[in-house]
Amino acid sequence: QVNLVESGGGLVQPGGSLRLSCAASGRIFSINGMGWYRQAPGKQRELVAFITSGGSTNYAGSVKGRFTISRDNAKNTVYLQMNSLKPEDTAVYYCNAKGADMGAFESWGQGTQVTVSS
Repeated sequence: QVNLVESGGGLVQPGGSLRLSCAASGRIFSINGMGWYRQAPGKQRELVAFITSGGSTNYAGSVKGRFTISRDNAKNTVYLQMNSLKPEDTAVYYCNAKGADMGAFESWGQGTQVTVSS
C-alpha cells in the first residue's frame, strides 16, 4: 500500500508559476516511478510528467520546456514545477505511483486543483 498526498495547487495568472508536491508513504520501496496526470472538465485524464526510480523523465508535448518534474528521495516526495502557465493548463492534477509488490500496483492521490486565469 502506497499513500500519496498532493499539495501546492491554486489560482495563478497566465504566465505565472506553481509548484506541486506529492509525498509518498507506506511501502515506498516498491515504487518504480512517480508522476503527475491531469484532468480538465469534460476531458480524459492525461499524463503530464513521469520520473522513474532511475531518474528518467517523460513529459507530455504540451508541457515540455515549461514543466519540470523532480524528486527528493530523502523526503519521498516528487515535485512538479510549472512555469509559463496557460489557461489550458487548468485542471485537477493527480499524483501517481507505479510499482510492484507481490504484483503490479498503481496508486493515486486525491488531486489538487490548478486554475490559470486572469
